[in-house]
Amino acid sequence: MPNNQDDLLLLDHADVARLLQPEMVSEAVRHAFALHAARQGRVFPVIREALATGGVFGIKAGDVPGEALLGFKAAGFWPANRARGGEPHQATVMLIDPATGRPRCLADGNLITTERTGAAGALGLALLARPDSRTLCVFGTGVQARVQIKHALRVLPGIEHVTYLSSQGAAAPAFETALADMGVAVRHATDANRAVADADVVITATPGRQVLFDAAAVTPGTHVNAVGADTRGKRELPEGLLAVATLVVDDLAQARSLGEAQWAPSVAALELGDLLIGGVAYTRRDAEITVFDLTGLALQDLTVGQALLREAAAQGVGTCVPWHW
Repeated sequence: MPNNQDDLLLLDHADVARLLQPEMVSEAVRHAFALHAARQGRVFPVIREALATGGVFGIKAGDVPGEALLGFKAAGFWPANRARGGEPHQATVMLIDPATGRPRCLADGNLITTERTGAAGALGLALLARPDSRTLCVFGTGVQARVQIKHALRVLPGIEHVTYLSSQGAAAPAFETALADMGVAVRHATDANRAVADADVVITATPGRQVLFDAAAVTPGTHVNAVGADTRGKRELPEGLLAVATLVVDDLAQARSLGEAQWAPSVAALELGDLLIGGVAYTRRDAEITVFDLTGLALQDLTVGQALLREAAAQGVGTCVPWHW
């Protein structure tokens, strides 16, 4: 661990896995939304660019002046990694001393991204989905699909059935086993519209390159967590859905630039943080269709990173690197 202010703390994947706890992440993510809503934390313009290698690279940055918090996450998606036996999503979080510009902590960001996105999705479900929801439809079978389901079962304990659709159109035995271990009945589907029509909650967690179902398939009372669209040109939701739904976003400008809202920028939207801190009065109607468009806030990565840094100091975890200035 750092023993003076000149040290840089490195937290690798094993360190982050050891330190990261669900309660820590949930509290940090909720705090990030509250900071954003109160305009006590800033979200800087996102960099998100396609690469000649076939990947996508991005930087999300921000600060919280009142908490001496500054930093960024460099992250992206490299689909060719699967053929190499690696994870296509790659992320690194850096915390910086806002007074001096010196790096404080460099952390593996893959788990941070996965868990903070799951926690953000859970907040959307808790605020927007019907509490009596029993059926869940998920598009995608990857890491994010699993973590979204895990959090959905936590905040919507009445869910008994999960239907999933895979990108290849085939059943995914390992995915089914993981869900069965969570204590729910799971079924693979190939008819997207029917699966959506039968669901109380729909979660889309795919690479976001094509519309996944028809707007007419979404029945009154359904809630949708849209996770996959986080880049210009990406989408999962059909034309016309946002216009008939109550749309909630994490950040309005970012959602209209990178998220599902880019396809319907004139549709009015609420920000989740305003709902959390009571800045906007909202009561869900039973027959209302609701959509939470998640694009991921830099503040989430920074507040989780700050919590990790504190826990690392308490437990003596991490590798110190002297950093000359």
